Amino acid sequence: MSFFARGSRNQRTFRPKKTAPSGNKGMQLKRHIDATLGSGNLREAVRLPVGEDLNEWLAVNTVDFFNQINILYGTLMEFCTPATCPTMSAGPKYEYRWADGVKIKRPIEVSAPKYVEYLMDWIEAQLDDEKIFPQKLGAPFPNNFRDVVKTIFKRLFRVYAHIYHSHFQVIMKLQEEAHLNTCFKHFTLFTLEFRLIDRAELAPLSELIDPIILGC
Repeated sequence: MSFFARGSRNQRTFRPKKTAPSGNKGMQLKRHIDATLGSGNLREAVRLPVGEDLNEWLAVNTVDFFNQINILYGTLMEFCTPATCPTMSAGPKYEYRWADGVKIKRPIEVSAPKYVEYLMDWIEAQLDDEKIFPQKLGAPFPNNFRDVVKTIFKRLFRVYAHIYHSHFQVIMKLQEEAHLNTCFKHFTLFTLEFRLIDRAELAPLSELIDPIILGC
């Protein structure tokens, strides 16, 4: 089963879907992801395939997780508005402010939909920059590539945290909770496998993450 099919009756895409990077190698790894996901074994699906380059694996999966959250958030756009979500939060204890270090250097408070818009624009810019995510087979990845990937994953996690804390009732009404939970488990297992997010950042969803770590 692929998580990225457009056919679900409740799914709308927030923005155009990105394709796998790095030419033919990227597409080969994407097919491997789809095949292992189809087996239903998420723990196996996140592992680096034998003989494959770690950066290539991180790159292809980063695109896939971007697409997953793009689709998931698309189902909620009419419910996640500046009026319903004036801040980007994950429950009463956690609030996220936006800064990209370039256009917005100091963190600013924005609504949840504006935060997600800024985030997706920023991630797309990283994915489209061939100096960061090379498209040609054999082209080198930058020395700071893992740091860029970690920042992307940290910020994508915040979208999951907001969805669970602010919109889970809507997800249930749309009958998408199984899909959301599977996507989040896949995301979490990949994050833990490659240590992409500090544990403190995962705190808003610790009650969901701890059973995943324990293999429940």
